[in-house]
Amino acid sequence: MKTTALTEKHLEAGAKMAEFAGYNMPISYSGITEEHFAVRNGVGIFDVSHMGEFVISGPYALELVQRITSNNASKLEVGDAQYSCMPNHEGGIVDDLIVYRQGYEKFLLVVNASNMEKDWNWIVENNKEFNASMKDISDEIALIALQGPKAIDTLRKITPIHLNSIKFYDFRIGRVGGVDGIMVSATGYTGSGGFELYIPKEHASKIWDDLMEAGKEFDIQACGLGARDTLRLEMGYCLYGNDIDDTTSPIEAGLGWITKLRKKSRFNSQAIFSQQKSEGISKTLIGFTLDGKRVPRKDYPIEDGKGRAIGVVTSGTMSPSLGYPIGMGYVEKEDATIGNEIFIVMRNKKFPAKVIKLPFVKIKVVK
Repeated sequence: MKTTALTEKHLEAGAKMAEFAGYNMPISYSGITEEHFAVRNGVGIFDVSHMGEFVISGPYALELVQRITSNNASKLEVGDAQYSCMPNHEGGIVDDLIVYRQGYEKFLLVVNASNMEKDWNWIVENNKEFNASMKDISDEIALIALQGPKAIDTLRKITPIHLNSIKFYDFRIGRVGGVDGIMVSATGYTGSGGFELYIPKEHASKIWDDLMEAGKEFDIQACGLGARDTLRLEMGYCLYGNDIDDTTSPIEAGLGWITKLRKKSRFNSQAIFSQQKSEGISKTLIGFTLDGKRVPRKDYPIEDGKGRAIGVVTSGTMSPSLGYPIGMGYVEKEDATIGNEIFIVMRNKKFPAKVIKLPFVKIKVVK
């Protein structure tokens, strides 16, 4: 397994480790529920250095980014970030990603760890028309996510950057923990606000320690991928490989808002998505809740009241905030009405569930 620049920190802290996307990653430290509430109520810190980072630059950088992504990168000013996806040619999703505009002709693409090689090859293939400069800096960068309502109070102790001026999905580059050139982004995967820090890996351990010390006042908790999953699912955020993949379209996944069909630059599968928008789709991603304690898992069948198969579960967990099971899955469009009763099949037993409007929990982010 690969390691990150912070692996020794996790081992020293007694984290429960496991393989994820080829990396030896922390799953939990004190426990998923405790870490979950640390983020919801205070501040938590995550090592997400397994993510991939690609730099696209040069005179044709924007044209390449526009071709491979569904959102409109031309709207980005320097210092802006944007959630997007990379469609394939068949109406599916190669990956979801964040696009950062670091300069007029320079973009940073942050992609999922499990898709790095696939994404790189896909961009190379699309770049034949543009010949933009491409550089994979994934092995040079450590990524720390500082999340929760006390993230700003923690981070401001070790940086002169005016954090209140960083709007949601904006970023600044400056000094953190005495280290220059750190990119601080008001992004995250928890719904509780906070920042993500892009750090040269040789400085990662120092900044991790600085943040842990700065957050003591707020009972900062080191958090693993287990809490990251419960936090994102409560917000209805998609996880690549579960809720979206090469066979699902952004329209089906409720990501029409990042699919800019009217942008001037042609992008992959644009015609397919336009047709789906105008003619409708046969399946769509829903959120649902269940009574009891049985947790729905990926690939569990979904049926209607007559026992007819109408879909499949893609993600599920016991919601720490709500105290009951929640899940997402694809069902036929006519069965996706809010309040509709569906049934989750678990080990040959059927459990009633209700279709709800996402997100599962509403978080007020105070800055």
